[in-house]
Amino acid sequence: MADNVLYSGDTLSSGQSLTQGSYSLTMQSDCNLVLYDYGRAVWSSGTYNRGYNCILRMQNDGNLVIYSNNNAIWASNTGGQQGHFVLILQRDRNVVIYGCPSWATGTNTANSKGVVVVEHGRNDTSAAMVVVVPEGDEPQNRKIAMVINN
Repeated sequence: MADNVLYSGDTLSSGQSLTQGSYSLTMQSDCNLVLYDYGRAVWSSGTYNRGYNCILRMQNDGNLVIYSNNNAIWASNTGGQQGHFVLILQRDRNVVIYGCPSWATGTNTANSKGVVVVEHGRNDTSAAMVVVVPEGDEPQNRKIAMVINN
């Protein structure tokens, strides 16, 4: 797991964080999921003291869920499509779930700004399995990859 990424099936346990520069997304021991900017809370799940032994799980259906002893106490309500998903704490402080695209024209160019999503051996967005790599690198053996054109 990268410092700022949570893949499908991955979890954050109590006290663990995703980090990106001065930002951190922390699963606290009080079961609250909190996004910090230079140590100042800017967002939380509102689950303070609603459970114990909590974990945050990025599920294979795209839903991000906080569990207390296997009981869901909070969810992003983004589930519904089986596939490979990734939660990213971005450089702009936004926390985003990315996954299989629903539809796209597939007309992106190699020199376009933004994110280009590719699958091993394919360049269209109808892929069920997408492969996050720096531009010019060969795709790694990961379920999800994004090529960032800076």
